[in-house]
Amino acid sequence: MAKVINLNAAGIDIASNVHYVAVAEDKCKNHVRNFKAFTQDLHELAKWLVSLNVETVAMESTGSYWYQLYTILLDYGIEVYLVNAYHVKNVPGRKTDVIDAQWLQELHASGYLKACFQPDNLTRELRTYVRLRKQIIRDMAKETQHMQKAMINMNIKLHDVISDINGQTGSAIVNAIINGERNPKHLALFRNSRIKCSEKILIKSLEGNWRDEQLFCLKMARDRYRQLEQHLTSVDQESERVIKFLAQENIEKKTIKPRTYKNKQPMFNVGQHLFNVHGVDVMEIYGFKQTTALTVLSETSANLKEKFPTVKQFLSWLNLVPDNKISGGKILSSRVRKRKNNAGQAFREAANGLWNAKNPFGDYIRTKKAKSGAGQAIVATAKKIATIYYKMVTEKVEFNPFIIDGNRQAYLQKRAKSLSKTLDKLNMQLLEIERLAS
Repeated sequence: MAKVINLNAAGIDIASNVHYVAVAEDKCKNHVRNFKAFTQDLHELAKWLVSLNVETVAMESTGSYWYQLYTILLDYGIEVYLVNAYHVKNVPGRKTDVIDAQWLQELHASGYLKACFQPDNLTRELRTYVRLRKQIIRDMAKETQHMQKAMINMNIKLHDVISDINGQTGSAIVNAIINGERNPKHLALFRNSRIKCSEKILIKSLEGNWRDEQLFCLKMARDRYRQLEQHLTSVDQESERVIKFLAQENIEKKTIKPRTYKNKQPMFNVGQHLFNVHGVDVMEIYGFKQTTALTVLSETSANLKEKFPTVKQFLSWLNLVPDNKISGGKILSSRVRKRKNNAGQAFREAANGLWNAKNPFGDYIRTKKAKSGAGQAIVATAKKIATIYYKMVTEKVEFNPFIIDGNRQAYLQKRAKSLSKTLDKLNMQLLEIERLAS
């Protein structure tokens, strides 16, 4: 029998409409009870646990059903372990809600469970806004596709000759079409001088088969897009309001130049606010965009060292390290586990934008791709970026691409050797061309 470590432990099996709670058998006669998921019942559940001197509770992170009970138990001073369902799989046999609750209680009492990372309330609020922002951008992309489809059905080829129908030229033309303008020459007058498309081609693209039902669809999609733009601005304002509360008071003041606001990037100086939070400019990291840095902060919190004492724990939580399975002294599998993590995905996106970068990270990802393929190269580069981010934030050091291994000299030597080989190949090709010409 396993040794009991948590004497006053309970286990809760979470469901949408009823929760099963199990405590130690010596606590009371009816040591497994069920409670409805209404707020009043959740408070009764918490009061029952307090009356039994329960100090810590373990429950699975099932969907979003756990959230309200989680916050209520914290209000009653009970330590809550939100655990991964993968770690509490029951042994084969009969499965019921009662048995699941008892199994959770037994594992937690024996100290076999580890709590999942949970941010503080302020970071959780910022995370909600950042995730909502991503959803709004996805909805805006859908409305853009609806506008394109309506124009395709009228044989208007505007999206084929300009890169963005929601830019200055595209918006002006779409608005004019909705307001009743049908003359292609008049519509082409809205062309911006920076547009690569010639005026003649633009006029030809605006000659179409005007249909009332498609014009109505175009107007509806345009109106929804404009409304989503307003929502995006409101979300950015709320995000900026929250991130100000996370700023440190004892850091050295420094002015960070704002980045250009394009490609649906936040409409405020994210770099300045992040410097006020961390004390270092994480936007200097290669591949980091404003949305990337904001996502990482909202998913990991400002007190990174407190949540993740070591960089290994941080990388494991991000799902950027192999899940090694070893038996008999042999590695059976070392694949990265398929698990959703928004912060880890943000680091992957940062790495994915470095394929053509002329910097050490760009060279690193291209070298890794040649050896192991694109997928592993992205993960390896994301791991490098995340390690540097962790060291910058926790140790308050400025960005240095060689902060991990410090091999700048070795990198330059290797780079020079690679360029020398390329030069030799070009010289050989040049000699061959001259020989054929003579």
